[in-house]
Amino acid sequence: MPAGLFAALVVATLALLGIGARYQVHGDLNALHALLSLFLSLNLLIAYWEICLFLRRDLVETRTAYWREWSERTGGTPAAEFLRMKVPLVRLLSPALWADVWATYAQYDSSYADRRTFGFNVDIVNGFLTPVPTLIVYAAHTLHVLPAVLTGIVGVILFWQVMYGASVYLVSFFVAGRHAGISRRELYTWIVAPNSPWMAGGLLGVYVSIRLITDGDYSVLGYSPP
Repeated sequence: MPAGLFAALVVATLALLGIGARYQVHGDLNALHALLSLFLSLNLLIAYWEICLFLRRDLVETRTAYWREWSERTGGTPAAEFLRMKVPLVRLLSPALWADVWATYAQYDSSYADRRTFGFNVDIVNGFLTPVPTLIVYAAHTLHVLPAVLTGIVGVILFWQVMYGASVYLVSFFVAGRHAGISRRELYTWIVAPNSPWMAGGLLGVYVSIRLITDGDYSVLGYSPP
């Protein structure tokens, strides 16, 4: 199975679990709930990749050099090649496989092959710290397992963290001048577009979380107040 297809299926499956659970329990659908379910599902996948970055940091440095040589030799795009690469089912969860995500990304931002940089370390921290609050907020949005105010507090912390981290990362990318070494197309395709969900999703999540706190119920997500 192509690595990119597997990643897309993981995100889609996780998101549909929440959307389907809402419909099964409450009998309705809501756009805000669906968007946040998708974002939280994406965050869970990326958190796993970030853990792989830490676990296989030596391999990332080695593979970065491999993909650079491959690109020079073939003229191809490492990130696109990785996403198309067919992977045996037994390796689909291998940390060594997903370390290649960062090795290909490092062709556009070398900080991911340097463990001393902000980008490298902020993603490692996100990988280890965000999965638990992500699952809590996801379950609470869908099944109301927590009071709305408490869900809102956890949500503000989570969504602000991911939005702030993405903002500082993008600022550091441009301030460090890393954009100067890549084309405009590569900049928007492999830097701006992949980081945009954390800006948009973070802002949406902060808004919904504040509403949960101020309203004291889940009405912002389309549920009728008790």
